Amino acid sequence: MAAIDVIYYAENGTAPALEWLAVQPAKVQDKFDWLIGLLEENGSTLHRPHAAPLDRKIYELRARVGKVNYRLLYFFHGAVAAIVAHGCTKEDIVDPADITRAVERREKFRRDPNSHTYREE
Repeated sequence: MAAIDVIYYAENGTAPALEWLAVQPAKVQDKFDWLIGLLEENGSTLHRPHAAPLDRKIYELRARVGKVNYRLLYFFHGAVAAIVAHGCTKEDIVDPADITRAVERREKFRRDPNSHTYREE
C-alpha cells in the first residue's frame, strides 16, 4: 500500500487531539510520533498491537506507557488518515463517548475537509 497523509482534525483553528498530545509525558509523545510514522507508511494495513478497528469505521493508534493505555482515534478519508480524538484509560476498552465524538468529527470533516484540517500557522 502507498503511503498516506496523516492529518489532525481541526475545530475553530485548533486540533483537539494535538493539543491533548502536547501535554502528555514525553514518552507518550515519542511513542505516538513513532506510531504516526507507522500509520503514514502502512495505512490501513497497520494492525495490532499498534492499531485496531473500533466501531463505525473509527480506528485507534495504541500506545501503552506504564499501566496506562493511550489512544488516538482516527478514520480514513481517501488517501488521508485523520486523527479526530484522543483518550487514555487504565482499562483495555475505549469509552463509547470517545468513539461517538470521533464519529461526529468525522462527519463534520467529510462535509468540509478544508475547514476541518489542522494547518500550522
